[in-house]
Amino acid sequence: MRKLALFISGTGGNALNLLDACRAGRVPAEPVLGLSSSAKAAGVERLAAQGLPVAVVLPSAFPGDAAYAQACFQRAEAAGAEVIALCGWLRKLVIPAAWEGRVLNIHPGLLPDFGGQGMYGMHVHRAVLASGRAESGCTVHEVDNLYDHGRILAQARVPVLAGDTPEALQKRVYEQEMDLYPRALRDFLLGLDE
Repeated sequence: MRKLALFISGTGGNALNLLDACRAGRVPAEPVLGLSSSAKAAGVERLAAQGLPVAVVLPSAFPGDAAYAQACFQRAEAAGAEVIALCGWLRKLVIPAAWEGRVLNIHPGLLPDFGGQGMYGMHVHRAVLASGRAESGCTVHEVDNLYDHGRILAQARVPVLAGDTPEALQKRVYEQEMDLYPRALRDFLLGLDE
């Protein structure tokens, strides 16, 4: 069973969902660490309340993206993590060679469209609505050193409805995220052992 670190920057909803899926046996992984880029993130207390060790690594304590990422990966390695799942992580993460192909993310849009620097959360849903697209969704992908760029592992789609607000679209996409991320992570982990 692979050891998993969950990286958060906000409420930790996706991280809690993956934690539950692992503990219920739906994902063959053992969560060993929650890591937050913000001491104020609500997910810190939420994950700790579930008994998961949680660390906070603040970007302001490091001279740049590479040094910050190195500190985050070192903390994950110290906890024994073999795979990292980004769950609402909002910091640039420079992936060292040793971690290539072992960091996943979920994005609240259909990549390759509606991705890139600054495209997260409500920014994505507003952009989808402004584009006039008939559908949106979410994407699980491997993380590389470009924003929202790595190999796509799975997607789920939702219709864009007449009169949609960003909040309404976000709610439908988020429901799909809760289903897609555990399934995609399970399939990814099973594939590592083939």
